[in-house]
Amino acid sequence: MKHMFRKTLLILLCTLLTAAALFLTGCHGRGFTAEFLIPQEFDTTRNYNITFWAKNDTNKAQTNVYEKAIRDFEELYPNISVNLRLYTDYGKIYNDVITNISTNSTPNVCITYPDHIATYITGSNTVVPLDDLLNDSNYGLGGSKLLFDGPTSSQMIGKFLEECRFHGHYYAIPYMRSTEACYVNKTLVEQMGYTLPEVLTWDFIWEVSDAAAEKNADGTYKVNGQNVMIPFIYKSTDNMMISMLKQLDAGYSTDNGEILIFNDSTRQILNTVADHVRKGSFSTFKISSYPGNFLNAGQCIFAIDSTAGATWLGSDAPLSDISEDAFVDFETEVMMIPQFDPGHPQMISQGPSICVFNKSDPQEVLASWLFAQFLLTNEVQIGYAKTEGYVPVTSKARESEEYVDYLSRRGEDASTYYSVKIDATQLLLDHTDDTFVTPVFNGSTSLRNAAGELIEDVAKSVRRKKTVDDAYIDNLFDSVTSLYRLDQIRTDSDDSAVDEKDLGALPSGSVWLICVILFAWVIIGAAALIMKARARKKQG
Repeated sequence: MKHMFRKTLLILLCTLLTAAALFLTGCHGRGFTAEFLIPQEFDTTRNYNITFWAKNDTNKAQTNVYEKAIRDFEELYPNISVNLRLYTDYGKIYNDVITNISTNSTPNVCITYPDHIATYITGSNTVVPLDDLLNDSNYGLGGSKLLFDGPTSSQMIGKFLEECRFHGHYYAIPYMRSTEACYVNKTLVEQMGYTLPEVLTWDFIWEVSDAAAEKNADGTYKVNGQNVMIPFIYKSTDNMMISMLKQLDAGYSTDNGEILIFNDSTRQILNTVADHVRKGSFSTFKISSYPGNFLNAGQCIFAIDSTAGATWLGSDAPLSDISEDAFVDFETEVMMIPQFDPGHPQMISQGPSICVFNKSDPQEVLASWLFAQFLLTNEVQIGYAKTEGYVPVTSKARESEEYVDYLSRRGEDASTYYSVKIDATQLLLDHTDDTFVTPVFNGSTSLRNAAGELIEDVAKSVRRKKTVDDAYIDNLFDSVTSLYRLDQIRTDSDDSAVDEKDLGALPSGSVWLICVILFAWVIIGAAALIMKARARKKQG
């Protein structure tokens, strides 16, 4: 009986301690990023199959760059096979990564955005922190054991590399960078009696747009004689709201994820948007379609789009969705987006980055890192930059003879040297120091979407003859907060609260763990008392 009692007690204690250990393991995993231990040597005796997810629309030249990069890389590393999977937009990549995290089937290398990575890393050890890899003397930037001529750390454009650093770690490397540009039908602007300033201002663009919305008695527009004219179209209303708030030095969010967008400056911006939609001088991509199509047909004066879409804009655009007979001949000016303070311009920094996903095999991760880093070589950087208005992210590529020659041949043809594309590229090269990025945190993607939703909803409401006033905007703030769950975003300060002396209420899981431990000690104490009592009784 005595042995049975002890055996039962032992089983109970083991069960309780195992449960506690499992709980601790589960708690430790969520949101925890383990240090990646770099193998001393890359094992070339093994074969590796890695997957690479990238984005491409209909620009075949970009696909060609990826495919050639893979072929060249596999020649250098014949034991690594790279499987390319192309997506039509970054949102689909993001959704598939999120889905695959739960099944441990993420890609090895992914073209993505830091906002998206901030969500990826909330899973346990999902994305590899690159701090040590970047600086490794063997396999880091400019490493001695690389089989290709990649950039050194000093040859990375520091501003772009820092955009990939958040939560205290580098979780990506930049791949390409772009910004937004205002593509202007200079011919129509001057035809209306205006002269383009050196730097566009919001006052100027609204004034000209309102004037261009005027009609003739027969219903055609005075400025172009056509039945269609949308003077000002902004492709990304997310960026429109974010850029305007930045230029006004108004709240958007803090670095730790505190939401600040619902302020008086946002209210002022929305009222301005409502006013010009009402006048017929402003619209958005989601409402009216792609701004380049209207610009190329002489039906738009100011089209704001990414420099990465430059080959789609202008009267000689090599890529376009309209028929050749719909094109109108005009002079295209590529300018910075409008500013509130022309003396201190602010323009958003965009463009894809590259992250590496963690796997159980460190050698597989190292193989993935080698390929990710190969995408920074001159041939890949310059080759891809030539396809659109992107700029390389390394000074090694920017200062190369090939790239300098490329820029110098502006306007030689309407494809490789398309003038609008090279002007868009030069815009970012000249204003890299004037670019900014938004804070990155788990939920920053939702906030970005919410920023655009505010403008889209106001524009749609005005077109539906709804009244846009303070009460409307109050309700809009509430509905957008609910739609994107902005009130449920945890800030980093919430997480850091555990470092303070006043811990507040413990999480329910912690309470459960403490109860388990206390119960185990109660059982141990009770057992000890019972055994002691039995011993005394036996002695008596």
